[in-house]
Amino acid sequence: MESLIKSFKDLLSLTPLEFKRYIFSEIAWGDRMIGIVGPRGVGKTTMLLQYIKENLDVNETLYVQADDIYFANHTLVELAEEFSKNRGKYLFIDEIHKYSGWSQSLKSIYDYFPQMKTVFTGSSILEILKGSADLSRRALMFKLQGLSFREYLFFFHNISVETYSLTDILEHKTDNFPVRHPLPLFKDYLRRGYYPFGINDTMFLQRMNQVIIQTLETDIPIYANMNVSTSKKLGKLLKIISKSVPFKPNFTKIGAMLESSRNVIDDYCYFMELAGLIMQLRDKGEGIGQLGKVDKVYLDNTNLIFALAEQQSDIGNIRETVFFNQMRVRNEVLRSEKADFNINNITFEVGGKSKNQEQIKDLKNAYIVKDDIEYGYQNVLPLWAFGLNY
Repeated sequence: MESLIKSFKDLLSLTPLEFKRYIFSEIAWGDRMIGIVGPRGVGKTTMLLQYIKENLDVNETLYVQADDIYFANHTLVELAEEFSKNRGKYLFIDEIHKYSGWSQSLKSIYDYFPQMKTVFTGSSILEILKGSADLSRRALMFKLQGLSFREYLFFFHNISVETYSLTDILEHKTDNFPVRHPLPLFKDYLRRGYYPFGINDTMFLQRMNQVIIQTLETDIPIYANMNVSTSKKLGKLLKIISKSVPFKPNFTKIGAMLESSRNVIDDYCYFMELAGLIMQLRDKGEGIGQLGKVDKVYLDNTNLIFALAEQQSDIGNIRETVFFNQMRVRNEVLRSEKADFNINNITFEVGGKSKNQEQIKDLKNAYIVKDDIEYGYQNVLPLWAFGLNY
């Protein structure tokens, strides 16, 4: 355990405190067991270490990575037992999805050590399995997405901007934005600003490729019980989506292309959605908790578009993707029958600065969202403003 403690303290000493993710203050850190899931590379590890550094006694706390060599000869439950005997109170386990039998182990820790508080992080794909071993009754789950445009401004450029609700944006309150010309910053955000590691521009594409490959070849296949050949099909499907305008799914046709059944393609898309590679725009579902029919499929964020589609990326797809991506954190985003999106029965049509009112002229409570404009007017809103929602 000494080596684990040393590694933990070394990491803690290097952890910056200046910037915290949007969800930091929303997490119920005092609960007995907390799970934080999210795509690779969005800052889950840093958030754990920040909380420890600011709030806990390091002598009562232990942070471990679930794939540490320590676990070649010890179990998580054995670690928790030894830590408890040494008056440990707070156990943080990073990337729990890399530990075989993680769900049962967490259940045992919760049941055997009632005085210990446990926080774990993992891939979003764990949501598929979070109910196994009755873990769903024990762990309070939170989901972390990538950086908003607002967060990017602070982390990359030290520009502090408040959060604006959807109502604030519709009322043009973002006209008080502290940067005179936001568009160059917004364009940079679209290319590399969604993942915190994008601040190192020279290694950005390499890191992006690692995120994509590890998600396709490790996270999804292992936890969705897929083989290697299936992970290759996931990669082919992702390429098809990345070059879409956007992608209106014909699962039967795609299934034939990938030599898979239509129902399997549904599953592939669902797994990739949970893992943070794609988004699926749906109709309003029937009944509580029901998912509606998928209308369009997008890559999860615009950084993925630039990494995968390169010069073949479509500007209309990019605009719709960033709107959907930024608004889904605080709002339920659904398809619109006559335009692009519907949020709380408000219609949004997304386009460039030459976009006219034709598509929404007969609709009440409808807005045009334009790229390449700095400020809005009446029912016309700048696209960048929706990046200030979280």
